Amino acid sequence: MSRVAVVTGAGRGIGAAVVNQLAGDGWSVVAVDICEDLPGVPYPLARREDLAALAAKWPQVRDFVADVRDPGAMRDAVALAESEFGGLDAAVGAAAVMAGGKPLWETEDGDWDALFDTGVRGVFNLARAAVPALLRRPEPRAGRFVALASAAGHKGLWHLAGYNAAKHAVVGLIRGLATDLRGTGVTAVAVSPGSTRTSMLDATAALYDLDSVEEFSQHQLVERLLEPEEVAAAVCWLCDEKASAVTGTVVHADGGFTA
Repeated sequence: MSRVAVVTGAGRGIGAAVVNQLAGDGWSVVAVDICEDLPGVPYPLARREDLAALAAKWPQVRDFVADVRDPGAMRDAVALAESEFGGLDAAVGAAAVMAGGKPLWETEDGDWDALFDTGVRGVFNLARAAVPALLRRPEPRAGRFVALASAAGHKGLWHLAGYNAAKHAVVGLIRGLATDLRGTGVTAVAVSPGSTRTSMLDATAALYDLDSVEEFSQHQLVERLLEPEEVAAAVCWLCDEKASAVTGTVVHADGGFTA
C-alpha cells in the first residue's frame, strides 16, 4: 500500500517539486494551494491551472484549492487524504510568501501579517490538522511532518527582518512539535533551503532592485542557485520511513549558504 501525503504550497516551486518526487516514488498526494493572489504579497502566486497540471500528470494526486490560513481548510485537506487514500503518513508545509524590502522599523503591518499568516500560522494550521491523522495510523508509526524554513531562519538578511522572524518561528515550531511527539513514532523536521530558483526568489531580487537572481549565487558554496528539485529531494527523504532518526532539527539544503 502506498504512503499518503498532504503538501501545501504545491502550485509551483519547491512544493510542486515535492509533489512530483513523491508521486514519482509511488506516494498518493493531496496537493494544496490557495491559487490566488494575497494582500501584502507584491507578486502573483500560483494559479489553478498550475495545481491542476499536477493532478493531470499523476493519477494518484488530487488537487485541492485551499488557504493554509484557514484551519478548517487544512482539516478538509487531511480529511480528503484519509477518505480518498485511507490515511495520512506525511504532511509537508511548503506554503510561504516573500514581503519586505525595508528596515524593520519601517516594515508595514501588511508585510508582517502576510509573512506570518501564511508562513507560520499556515504551518501551525497544517500541524493541528495533520498530526492527529498521523497519530491515527497503527503502531509502529512512521509519520512525518516537514516544514519549509529557510537559510533566513539562521542568518540575518538585509531589509528582510520580518522574513527572518517568520522563518525562525518555523524552526521553533518544529522543535516544539517534535518534543510533543516524543515516543509516538511521528517525527517533525524543518528544511532550510538557500537561494533556490523560484518565483519567491524573483520577488526577493525585485525587493533588492537586482538585475538578476543569479547575484544570489555568490552567497552559496556551490556557487550557483539551487533548483527546486534539489531541495525537494531532502524533503522527500525526510518523509521516508527510513528517516526515523531525524526529528526536532533542521536539514540545511542551502548549498552552503549558512556554512
